[in-house]
Amino acid sequence: MARRYDCNDATDRASGLREAAAAVRRGELVVLPTDTVYGVGADAFSAEAVRDLLDAKGRGRNMPTPVLIGSPNTLHGLVTDFSEQAWELVDAFWPGALTLVARHQPSLQWDLGDTRGTVAIRMPLHPVAIELLADFGPMAVSSANLTGHAAPEDCDAAQEMLGDSISVYLDGGPTPGIVPSSIVDVTGETPVLLRAGALDADELRKVVPDLEVAN
Repeated sequence: MARRYDCNDATDRASGLREAAAAVRRGELVVLPTDTVYGVGADAFSAEAVRDLLDAKGRGRNMPTPVLIGSPNTLHGLVTDFSEQAWELVDAFWPGALTLVARHQPSLQWDLGDTRGTVAIRMPLHPVAIELLADFGPMAVSSANLTGHAAPEDCDAAQEMLGDSISVYLDGGPTPGIVPSSIVDVTGETPVLLRAGALDADELRKVVPDLEVAN
């Protein structure tokens, strides 16, 4: 039976965050609010937990799961060949709605799907998400919806779709917006905008003027 916690209540929030972190450590799935939509999260370093996440969504390995982190400092242990321009994007837009596709450290023992040596990584601008990530560490997080359905803006919608496949629901109320994060590939010499979301090319070019836009 899934447990749900009201994160607008201080006592319930503390209990929920504690239970959510414990659930993720056991290899279970949790739902959490972010600054875009609600996400379903798992231990990024548990291949079984990530597989359960993909199964809960009805999603294949061809759509790898992004990773959320609670601090930019966490990047040092996760990515390699991270350019100066990539760090400038982090400094300008994190925490926030910018996902960076970078090369992950070859030594990492994780399986997020068919990533071809890369990872899509972001630090969300949401206090509940950041508190959970600061406690647990990097989490594989994807939008908390069944594949083909709209991403949920509130906990009710997430729970309707995912039900008891989730151990803990953290209800932070409606999310600030449904515009997804922008995705920038920083694996090459020049950053490439793969998806324009909350940040458009003009805004990003204020930081990285040579940004290219994928066709």
